[in-house]
Amino acid sequence: MNPVSKALWYIESHFATEMTLDDVAQMSGVSRYHISRIFGVATGQPVMRYIRGRRLTEAARALSNGAADILSVALDYGYGSHEAFTRAFRDQFGVTPEAVRTERHLGNMKLVEPLRMDKIQHVNLEPPRFENSRALLIAGIGERYNCENLAGIASQWQRFLPHFGHVPGQVGRVAYGVISNSDEAGNIDYLAGVEVSDFSRVGPELARLRVPEQRYAVFQHRDHVSSIRATMFTIFNKWLPESGHRVVDAPELERYGEEFDSRTGLGGLEIWIPIKS
Repeated sequence: MNPVSKALWYIESHFATEMTLDDVAQMSGVSRYHISRIFGVATGQPVMRYIRGRRLTEAARALSNGAADILSVALDYGYGSHEAFTRAFRDQFGVTPEAVRTERHLGNMKLVEPLRMDKIQHVNLEPPRFENSRALLIAGIGERYNCENLAGIASQWQRFLPHFGHVPGQVGRVAYGVISNSDEAGNIDYLAGVEVSDFSRVGPELARLRVPEQRYAVFQHRDHVSSIRATMFTIFNKWLPESGHRVVDAPELERYGEEFDSRTGLGGLEIWIPIKS
């Protein structure tokens, strides 16, 4: 069983009890960083948000089925008070527990149903090569994303491309997408940019990031850039658990060489996953 499937099994078996990201990571057999990244890639939502959504969905069902009182439901699903439960319930669904219990139906509420991983297909990966990368200075356009708005990365690249070839001190004709600062809420920083020789001449309109030297497993993604999520899912959810390597909390790189065509999204790219030396 892969890490995301283990996480989902554990969540479905325990979501009514107190549960932390550390608990989910331990039961999945991977680190907090690993489960945070791959769960978001696989499901489009952070681990803890999914847990909260499942917990509140089942609480809503209990209320619509005529639960005796709201406090009992709150306690059954891990909330210590009526007030905390009501606040979380309203944030999740836009209605109060009282309204659901009174009306006895779930209406147009957006429920969070159990996820099934068999709907996500692995892709065939070529064996990676391993690189000890030197430190890189990357300048470009940076944005912060959560699991649900990653589609905005495409327009971020569109905004950066006019700068390509004109960034002071640019090294070569290779572009980089750098993923960093992942947190347990599923947020990441994404920098679309190029390597520069130094930051001294880079204008204030561009973000800057120093990527430290690091050992990487380097994977080829030869299909259209839009299918990169499936490749990332396979790397984190299949290759890493089977390989014996451990991912580390360091920047991940997408490397777009001169063969990549930004107009069509074709030509392939490399995915650099930081691993423990």
